[in-house]
Formats: sequence, C-alpha cells, structure tokens
Amino acid sequence: MTATKPSPTEDRRQRKARQTRDALATAACDLILERGPAATTVEAIAERADVTRRTFSRHFAGKEDAALDFVRRDGDRINALLRARPAAEPPLLAYRRAVRDWLADREDPAWHVRPRMRRLLALAGTEPELFAAYQRIRVDAQEESIRIVAARLGIDEAARDVRPAAVVDAAAGVLIAALRLWARGGEGDSGAADLAALVERAYDALITEAAAATPAGTIEE
Repeated sequence: MTATKPSPTEDRRQRKARQTRDALATAACDLILERGPAATTVEAIAERADVTRRTFSRHFAGKEDAALDFVRRDGDRINALLRARPAAEPPLLAYRRAVRDWLADREDPAWHVRPRMRRLLALAGTEPELFAAYQRIRVDAQEESIRIVAARLGIDEAARDVRPAAVVDAAAGVLIAALRLWARGGEGDSGAADLAALVERAYDALITEAAAATPAGTIEE
C-alpha cells in the first residue's frame, strides 16, 4: 500500500505520526487479506508495523478500523473538495464534482483504486465486523458532509430542514452503490478509470430517476 501524500504544513512530529498510522493501516490490511479477519490480531498488526501494542491503541480502536483507514481518508478528502466547490453550485452537483475530482487525482490516488483495495471492500461486504467498521466510518463522513451542505445553504444545523441530509444521503448512496458493484469485479479489471466511469453512470441514473419521479414527469395511468 502506498503511503499517504504528506501535507506541506506537517511538522516533523506530525509526519512521524502519519507514517506510523500508515504503517499500521498497511499491516492491518495485509494481514486481514492474508489470514482473514478472525485470524488477525492487533498484536500481529503492531508487530508487522514494528511498533508496540500501545502505539496501535493510540491510533486505532481496533483492527477493522485500521484496515479501513483508507475509507476514512477518502471521506475526508471528498469533504475537503466539497468545501472548496463554488458557492453557487447546487449541493448535489457540488458533491458529484467533489467525488469526480477525488477520483481524478493521479498525484494522490484514491485508496480504493490502489492494489488489493477491491478485495478488501468486497470482504467488508461479507464480514460482519469489517462491515460494521465500514458503516461507522461512512456515517461519520456523511455527517460532516451534511454540515458542509447546510453551511453552503445557509441553514442552521439545528433547524429541521431535510435538504442537507437528503442531498448527502442520496449523493453518498450513489457512490456507495457504485463502489459495491466495482468491488465485485476481478483484480484484473481496470481500476481508476473503471470506477470513475461507473460512478458517473450511477449519478446519471439517479438524476434520470429523480426527474422521472417528479409530478411533471410522472406518467398518469
């Protein structure tokens, strides 16, 4: 697994912590794919990363969180790109373009399209503890997206306005559906281009279906 691109503002201590976290995430991913989740222990992950068990606990709550750290990182990157979208852009379009820019980044590729990530995502769909960790990480990212969209719309987070949650749940749901289908592909399939095209088709499908579901587009029986 390739290390995360360093931030230009990182100091030496932050860089060391990031490198340790990357090493633990890589070790967790490797061991789970080699041995399976049940046979992988936190102690084995720490040993593979050449750190102590205590160091592991400073970074992660469990082995599943470590193995899926790339999901959290990608969620953070999508949210950063969402914040940077032009203010006048409708929220659904802004989210879609944030995802597009994330997938198009060749300098720091999305972790999903790196070697063996497809296998890990497929495993997360069948292993209950991995699935639970994946869901927790996904929900955290979406909650932050909702806050970003609420701010873009000038909505008080405490207000009972359904728009931010509706937009984010729909937009993120499209991405999750595309990732699920992509994860079922073989390791020999294309990576970034294949996933990016699938995501675009999924967003087009959502827009088409949403337009058909509006009163003006409903066919009277």
